[in-house]
Parts: sequence; structure tokens; C-alpha cells
Amino acid sequence: MSLKAKLEAVIYAAEEPVTLAQMVGLFADEALEWKAAQESAARAQAAQATGETAGLPQLNEAFPYLELEPDESGGSAGEDARTTAGREARGTSQAEAGVTGPEATEVAGASDEAAGEAEAKRAAKLREREVRGAIKQALDELIAEYAGDERGIEIREIAGGYRMATKPQCHDAVRLFVKSLKPPLKLSLPALETLAVVAYKQPVTAPEVNEIRGVDSSGVFGSLLARKLITTAGRKPVVGRPILYKTTREFLLRFGLKDVTELPSMEEFEKMAASEFEEETQAGGDEPAAETEAEFDADTSAETDETASEEQADAKENTPEATPE
Repeated sequence: MSLKAKLEAVIYAAEEPVTLAQMVGLFADEALEWKAAQESAARAQAAQATGETAGLPQLNEAFPYLELEPDESGGSAGEDARTTAGREARGTSQAEAGVTGPEATEVAGASDEAAGEAEAKRAAKLREREVRGAIKQALDELIAEYAGDERGIEIREIAGGYRMATKPQCHDAVRLFVKSLKPPLKLSLPALETLAVVAYKQPVTAPEVNEIRGVDSSGVFGSLLARKLITTAGRKPVVGRPILYKTTREFLLRFGLKDVTELPSMEEFEKMAASEFEEETQAGGDEPAAETEAEFDADTSAETDETASEEQADAKENTPEATPE
């Protein structure tokens, strides 16, 4: 998946505007790879354009006496001179400061370490700037693509971030669509229980649903039929020929299902119930433990007080009374 596709997906899925800093933190590596691919494609295109004009005479071929002779010793001599100058400068500064021998080595090592940290910080800032520029370029290309007349959505820069929105030109169409939407589905707990039994046991009769739920569900069936969430599916070939019920296409639309096979299995429900029960048990187990500890401390202090009072009473009994003279 390309970088622009990921940026598009994140902007579409986010409820709040996505800032450039957030995208830099998420897609730093992808941004650098995308930029490298863009640069390589540009170089290949430039090489192709250069190859098309290779038949034309070059200046150095037509006028060989104008060619410049390369200075073989200039680059190395310049680098040696700069290196020597740097060493002499460091030696002079250390000599001026009166630092020689091992102390000079420690000072040089500390300065090299500080220089390495500064270089690392400089490289990190340079990389972040490069990533930010690549993502900004990709966003600008996305915004330009969505700005065409064939698109009904645009990417806007809102409150320091980016967000998708419908174009103002499509306001009337969106307004008509919103008016045609159905109100949100609200079901009571008995209706949800009955609908769940019908969905998992379909086709099923009303007496069978009542037996599973343990209560009469005749009124709930009327509500579900009115909402077109269930419908009749013939009659069961038994005594009395009760009506069979099943879910409808409206049920699949409301719950976002392809078919009833996508419903969670009973094993999944059991696992979910077990995990919730364990969480409740753990949450509830901590509080009684604390209460038990408090009660234990209270009982221990009470026993200690009783023991002390008994010892004091025994001491009073054993003390001989003074006889008057």
C-alpha cells in the first residue's frame, strides 16, 4: 500500500482533524521510502531524456581543447590542509588552557562525545524535516487529486489538521440523501432477546421462542414484524400448524451482515461471557480482600485490648492490700 493510500485511509477514519505531526510519527519510514522512490523515478526520467539527446554533439567533443584538466592533488591537498589546521587549532587551544598529557586526551574525548551528540541531534532534526516535507508533498498531491470536478469529497485543512468533507457543490444531493434516511433503530431488551432467538433458531415458531425465553413474546413479535426485522416462513408441519418466523434482508442491513452465517457462534458468546465473568470476579475480589484485611486488623486490635485489660485485672488481684498500722 502506498503512502498516499495510508494517509487517505487515516484521514477518512479519524473523527478529529489529523495533524501533520501525527502523520509524521506514524509514517516516517514510509515517507522516506516514498521520497526515495520519487527521486529515483525523477532520475530515471531525466536519464531517459538525456539519452534521447545523446545524438547531439557535445561541447567537449567538438572543442577538446576547452576541456579542463582535473586537479588530482587539489581535493586531497585541501582536505589535508583542513585536517592539519583543525588539529593545530585544537592543540593550540589545549596548550593555551595548560592541558597536556592524559588530561588533554580526556578533554578531547569529551569534546568528541559532545560533538557526536550534537551531530546525532542535527541528523534527527534533518530526518524529521525530510519526513515532514515528504508527507506534506504527498498530502498536497492528494488534495490536488480530490480537487477535481469528478470528486464529491475534498480534503480540507481544519484547525491545524486535515479532514475529509463533502464539497459545497454537493450540498443539495447530500441534503436529499439525509432526509431519505430511516430513523435509528431502537429495540427494547425483550425485543432484542426475541430477535436473537429467531436469528439463531430460524425458522422457529412463537411457542418455541416463548419456551426458550420463559415468558410470552406475542407482543414482541408484532413489533418486530412491524419493523420488518422478521417475517413469516410458512407453517410447521405439526399439530396446530404454528407459524414459522425468520429474519429479513432489513435485519441484515441494520446489523451490517452479509448473511446469517456471519453471526457470532455460541462458542464465541461463551468465551466472551467467561472473560467478562473473570474480569468482574477479579474486580470484585480485590474489594472483599481489602475488607477482610480491615476486619482482621479490627479483630486483632480488639483481642489485644481484651488481653491487656485481663492482664491488668489479674495484676490488681495479685497485688496485696496494705494493712493499716
